[in-house]
Amino acid sequence: VQLVESGGGLVQAGDSLRLSCAASGRTFSSYTMGWFRQAPGKEREFVAAISWSGGLQYYADSVKGRFTISRDNAKNTVYLQMNSLKPEDTAVYYCAVDTCSGDGCFVVRAKRRGEYDYWGQGTQVTVSS
Repeated sequence: VQLVESGGGLVQAGDSLRLSCAASGRTFSSYTMGWFRQAPGKEREFVAAISWSGGLQYYADSVKGRFTISRDNAKNTVYLQMNSLKPEDTAVYYCAVDTCSGDGCFVVRAKRRGEYDYWGQGTQVTVSS
């Protein structure tokens, strides 16, 4: 099982980036997928999550209205569209999968870092002011 993030980079405040996370080795269409981030000296924090069907989405308050999570189950890929980026968005971004299936699992577990079973290696996003 492998998750590979891409799309990070160095941008200016107000710019946009789209992160991708491609999953391989297993079909993840039944599972919650999430994005987390970790800034230097800080704990890894929840950013966004999407249910297996894409019908449910959660966002951290800090990114609500600016970030959009989506998924393409045919491609086993989840995306994070990040608009109006701010310097405080600077972090390593990680995608993750929770193999508990269904909307019930999503509602209870989606924001909890410890519930995710597989993690990518991360992609750096740096936003300059």
